[in-house]
Amino acid sequence: MSMQSSLSGSDNPTFADLTTIGVGGTIARFVEPNSRVAVIEAVEDADCAGLTLCVIGGGSNMLVSDESFNGVVVRDARREICVLDEAAPSEDGVDKDSGDCLVHVSAEAGCNWDDFVSYTIQLGLEGVEALSGIPGTVGASVVQNIGAYGSEVAKSVESVEVWDRKDKTTFYMNLKDLKFGYRTSVLKQSMYRAPGVPADCFFPTPRYVVLSVTFCLKHSKTGVVAHSQLAHALGVQVGDRMETAKIRREVLRVRASKGMLEDAMRYANKWMCYAKNESGVESAISLQNEDYVCGDLLEGDSKYADRHSCGSFFMNPILTESQAELLPEDAPRFDATLPDGSKGVKTSAAWLIDHSGFHKGFRITQNDGIKSEAGLSSLHTLALTNRNNAKCKDIVDLARKIIDGVYDSFGVKLVPEPVLIGINLDC
Repeated sequence: MSMQSSLSGSDNPTFADLTTIGVGGTIARFVEPNSRVAVIEAVEDADCAGLTLCVIGGGSNMLVSDESFNGVVVRDARREICVLDEAAPSEDGVDKDSGDCLVHVSAEAGCNWDDFVSYTIQLGLEGVEALSGIPGTVGASVVQNIGAYGSEVAKSVESVEVWDRKDKTTFYMNLKDLKFGYRTSVLKQSMYRAPGVPADCFFPTPRYVVLSVTFCLKHSKTGVVAHSQLAHALGVQVGDRMETAKIRREVLRVRASKGMLEDAMRYANKWMCYAKNESGVESAISLQNEDYVCGDLLEGDSKYADRHSCGSFFMNPILTESQAELLPEDAPRFDATLPDGSKGVKTSAAWLIDHSGFHKGFRITQNDGIKSEAGLSSLHTLALTNRNNAKCKDIVDLARKIIDGVYDSFGVKLVPEPVLIGINLDC
């Protein structure tokens, strides 16, 4: 077994140290296993002791209370990427539609997601380039089924190796087992008994803890531009093919223009400095310095405040057709599938927020007349941001105000996308 462990005390990080939004309380025990066996043992030790377990990736999709976390936080320190087919097609590896050779690539759960994307593009592989710049880890990517610019990680996943906390065994889940959906999977579903309502048993860590992910990618240096915004930025048509490296660069630029890249300076923090490849950090800082676009920052704002967020804070609501009929005619509408398999209508959470009176840069004015340290991004109404030393309470107050405002305006209850630890937005 190989493991780095910190017991309670000042040697531990806080959640503010580990999360992209930079808030959250102290941690009783922090463990960084750097072998497969050690990951399983760390999870088992916490479960056997009856302690609350939080397996954390890049800390990009969670909001944690300011109170002390009296449990165990486990961060997988394994970051190896292995090309199973040695960059050659597998025995039956030919895509039936394009004729491209298929290559299987396995990555350990603790691998930084954008490091993985960059690595596959350098190998001349297609499949995940549109997901460039999404903060987090490979393990977290499949829990959330991350997606952007016409792509989801589900499109490239072949199998996921997991540790089953209930049955105490490891096994592989295939694509059918994983039950991927819009920002969800069977992994995430095991944490909730209803949307946004934590399960009694497995929360804030799924029943199935990801150990590694195997991807099936195409041996091609070009990829499909599958989203209208990206196509417009590249000056091409949706469906056109382009070099994956160019797609990646444009995705990063567009994300930067909306403040939807993490603040790369977080890797100067001693608790984060080994979580991403040094070359990846240097590239991210270079992009941040050259391409950062800010909105109307207020006095006291951090220069990169728009990036101090959990990413998109609310899920795009999927409504029944009768619910969607109650929306204004100009509200966005997209075909979608409801959890029960019936036809639904997806609308835009960002549109609902903006049309409820919460515009870019919105902050709550407190009783003393001072603006809250939490606010909507100055670039994107879907991101709740830590403007300057905000506390979790500030973010929660803002989230509650937006949820109530949207419900009062449109009768739609927004559901948070991040994992909320020690927080109940309904009270």
